[in-house]
Amino acid sequence: MGSDSLRITVLGSATPFPRPGNACSGYLVEGGGVRLWVDAGTGTLAELQRYVALAEVDAVWISHLHADHSADLLPAYYALLYAGLDVPLPVPLFGPPGIADRLAAFLTNGRERSPVEKAFGVEELYDGHVVRVGGLTLRSRAVEHGGLPAFALRVEDGGGASLVYSGDCEPCSGLVELALECDLFLCEADGPVPGHHSAAQAGRSAAEARVGRLVVTHVGPGAASSAEAVARAAAEFSGDVVHADPGLRFEAGH
Repeated sequence: MGSDSLRITVLGSATPFPRPGNACSGYLVEGGGVRLWVDAGTGTLAELQRYVALAEVDAVWISHLHADHSADLLPAYYALLYAGLDVPLPVPLFGPPGIADRLAAFLTNGRERSPVEKAFGVEELYDGHVVRVGGLTLRSRAVEHGGLPAFALRVEDGGGASLVYSGDCEPCSGLVELALECDLFLCEADGPVPGHHSAAQAGRSAAEARVGRLVVTHVGPGAASSAEAVARAAAEFSGDVVHADPGLRFEAGH
């Protein structure tokens, strides 16, 4: 079980492929006595184990099915079923519609479909989805990401602390409504491309939602450097702005 204070650790923030020392999108959220693996981009399973064992993860939440946010579900499947881990199965997995079949399409090597559901207890997300995991409440909203089913996440603990993760999306009302007055807002800033926020747009979304603190992440190779992204976001948002360097840990409400 995890700690009680609500916090998030950056496992990786690289896109669209992992770099030395920086995996793709993935985060460890802890609080309310539980541990959540939020997005499972390439390389994040290894980074996750710097902080917790896979057997200690209480649930997994996936924003959308692009590989830089979900690919490490594949090795996690093998670990859960075939590595002799002492873990109660299936592990709850909250993800976009079709996630189980997408995993099975890759994992199946014969006539019989791979038993994805033995490893993961799949629950598909929808706009307005709410679930309680231990002492945390998870709220998901549909967001705009080029027509692909995609979701943002708000996590709240019992003490009033809250954090919001945008996933990948362009500015939209659903995200602002979800992030309204949250303590910590983790927003991607891939650049001025369809389906994404630029760094300046991340700052504007943070300002519109009146968040407490902004963490910019997922800064793409065609976008600004992480320092430039922080500066561009800070020009639009008067609160504290930092970059999601791998290994950084942020507490919500502090």
